Amino acid sequence: MQLPLRGAIAGCGYFARFQLEAWARIPEVRIVAAADPVLERARAFAPAAYASAAEMLERERPDFLDIATRPDTHFELVSLAAAHRIPAICQKPMARDWTEAVRMVEVAEGAGIPLMIHENWRWQPWYREVARRIARGDIGRPIGYWFHVRQRDGLGPAPYPRQPYFVQMPRLLIYETLVHQIDTARFLFGDIARIYAEVRRVNPVIAGEDQAALLLRHVWDIPGLIESHRFADPVPPGPAMGEACFDGEEGSLLVRATGEIFSGEEKVWGPPPEQGYRGDSVFATQRHFIECLLEGRQFETSGREYLKTFAAVEAAYESAARAAAVNLSGWQ
Repeated sequence: MQLPLRGAIAGCGYFARFQLEAWARIPEVRIVAAADPVLERARAFAPAAYASAAEMLERERPDFLDIATRPDTHFELVSLAAAHRIPAICQKPMARDWTEAVRMVEVAEGAGIPLMIHENWRWQPWYREVARRIARGDIGRPIGYWFHVRQRDGLGPAPYPRQPYFVQMPRLLIYETLVHQIDTARFLFGDIARIYAEVRRVNPVIAGEDQAALLLRHVWDIPGLIESHRFADPVPPGPAMGEACFDGEEGSLLVRATGEIFSGEEKVWGPPPEQGYRGDSVFATQRHFIECLLEGRQFETSGREYLKTFAAVEAAYESAARAAAVNLSGWQ
């Protein structure tokens, strides 16, 4: 591949702005085209603007496609990239459902194109630091963890003002938000063997669930809890969107909402100066995509690998419906 790589982006909405800003700081990349049904938004993103992603790929033939649209379009756009033999990085949620997610991976693999899911939470620097400290043995043998996830944007008659389409989604909190913590837990402690979930809807104006508690058991027999709602901000506020604690036989690591890491009462690590989205995790995610693309390495969150995270989301909804724990072996 010749440098800089010519990138194209599909979808120019709220979150795509973070992705565009991060691409601008990767010297091996130049975003040459953008597609969005609102053409004016596409014009603000790139020199060449299109209302149709299909026309954009046909005319521009970019080196990669960044898919920053809603999940109900992901399969179609990955299929377009596959038809043109263009590598793709695709935002989460991966797909509408399990069947579509599997088909997406099969289409990409059938065409021989690299496919990465843009899952940036595991790239937040405090979780990379936690992983480093656990691997170093700072807390001894891990014995459990918890995430408390908070954000005050789900109240009232017009919730989620930055992404108002959330209101109509039949599956919401686990599908859109807690998938991040599920994937981060997989990054830190390995694949998930079993999950139990309880959910409820508090705000009656929305279609999906807005409060949830998940109990997870990893294949290494490590248990964890992910508990969340979107009715209160963490105190103190910060980019981590809540707190997380990781316990071991010889100590614990607490990640505050500020991104600071504490061992007991001692602060042992502070986040870098604020830049980009939540610890510059979008930049780190996209940097990883480009490095792997240029070096021929496997993505941490390749489409095939990320099916394991998506399976845990699907199993959580099955668990909530059945009021019983679900083994993930049935989703492999």
